[in-house]
This record gives sequence, structure tokens and C-alpha cells, in this order.
Amino acid sequence: MSNETIADGKYVELTYKVIDQKSGGVLTQVEYPLGYVHGTNEVLAPAVMVELEGKSAGEVIEVPIDCNQLYGPRDESLVITERIQDVPEEYHQVGMSILMENENGQTKTFLVTRVDKRSVTIDGNNPLCGREVIFRLEILLVRDATDEEIQYGGKVEEGPDLEGVTQVPIN
Repeated sequence: MSNETIADGKYVELTYKVIDQKSGGVLTQVEYPLGYVHGTNEVLAPAVMVELEGKSAGEVIEVPIDCNQLYGPRDESLVITERIQDVPEEYHQVGMSILMENENGQTKTFLVTRVDKRSVTIDGNNPLCGREVIFRLEILLVRDATDEEIQYGGKVEEGPDLEGVTQVPIN
């Protein structure tokens, strides 16, 4: 295993979980490695990126985050409950996201958080808003990034080899 440490210009692959500090429940989990070039693009919260500096492959770190600092305090005016018959049927499922636009043309994503026989509740707050969480990160790989990876901010994947494949137009 390499002893390279995370610093600007290093290609890093990691997985992570976001854990609610109160309940200990896993709120989100990324099992497929997330790859990025450190210092080129911020793929996680700034406080997490700072804590990754100087760490090596094989390390597991935990970074506590007060999500109020990231997303601001919870805004109850962004929680809307409507009569179920006034909401299109495709939004009658918890977890559905709805992109809404205000009178100024600004858009915001709301999540359906509750559905019962009479109503649908949607919430425009970030799901982590108001929570204190722990980012548990497992660092899988640290190496020098290639020039191409630095240019694109992450791993550059090879496309499929289409040589000899006949393309058929779709009508």
C-alpha cells in the first residue's frame, strides 16, 4: 500500500456514510467509490475536504458536521401540506422530488415527506437541515493525478470501443 497522503493535485477515491448523531442511523451511504482530484473540485462539504488533507489510503475518518452551518436553520415556511386531490397523482409517493418555480422564476426542489388519505406534505428544506451528522469516510486510493484528471476534476473513463459496430438510425 502506498504511503501517499491527500493533498492538492492527488487523485483520491473514497466511500462514505452520513450518520445521524442522535439516532446513529445511516442517512445516506456511497458504496461505489467516489473519485476526485483534491484541490480541483469540492465534492463534499468544505469541512470534510479540510479533514481529508494529509490522510492516506486505508484510513477511516469521522467528521462531525452541524448541518445548520451548511444549510442554515430549518425554515418551516418551506413545509407545505395540500389536500391529496389537489396534488397530481405522480407526487403521491414519499421521496419523490418536485421542482417548483416561484413568481420570480427561481426554482427549488421539494421532497414529498408524508402522504396520507387526505393530504400530501412537501418540504423544501435540505433533508440534512437541522441535523448533526457524522461523515464516516474510508479512503481507498491516493495517487498523483494525471494532467487529464486535473483538467476534468476526476477519473477519465474510456468510452466503449465502437470500431466495427454499425450504427442504425432510430426513427
